[in-house]
Amino acid sequence: MFSVYNFLIYIFITAYTPGPNNIMSMSNAVRYGFKKSFPFNLGILVGFSIVMQICTLLSAIIFSHISQAKIYLQIFGAGYMLYLAWQIWKSSSEIQLAETKGASFISGFTLQFLNPKLYFYAFTSMSTFILPYFHSTLTLVEFALFLAFFGFTGSVAWTVFGSAFCDILSKHAKIVNPILALLLVYCALSLFL
Repeated sequence: MFSVYNFLIYIFITAYTPGPNNIMSMSNAVRYGFKKSFPFNLGILVGFSIVMQICTLLSAIIFSHISQAKIYLQIFGAGYMLYLAWQIWKSSSEIQLAETKGASFISGFTLQFLNPKLYFYAFTSMSTFILPYFHSTLTLVEFALFLAFFGFTGSVAWTVFGSAFCDILSKHAKIVNPILALLLVYCALSLFL
């Protein structure tokens, strides 16, 4: 029987814990402020929705082969997260909100296709909670859109957090940037634990 409670707990924890979307959203908000970071979040929503639909289709069609692809997604995803961590680590501790264009829609959109946490979120949600109980194409599409929107709310929450604490975080950027970078390193390593 479909457990709404377990499903919601899983997607809440997954959507609101550190991952590339959330850490980059917070980092962008610290550097650019909420308004200039929001296009990045919209890119996350659109890219997330597309990737969720693709993963839903793949889960439904080739579910038995997904475990074989896991290690390749892990290696590629971990490498990308380490690259993001390096970019945050070496970024300037001087944050200038007024002089920057902001985080782009395209960068948020593109990140979704390289975000291993999203693939694991999509495949796990579908294979564990949805596909065993639901088979209608329309229902699967609706679940995929719901999961994408819920993931988007997590990145927006991290953007709000970064924006709300921008002054504090910018004063302590020499401490904050390494912490954010180390969180990404943790995310990369946790793929193999």
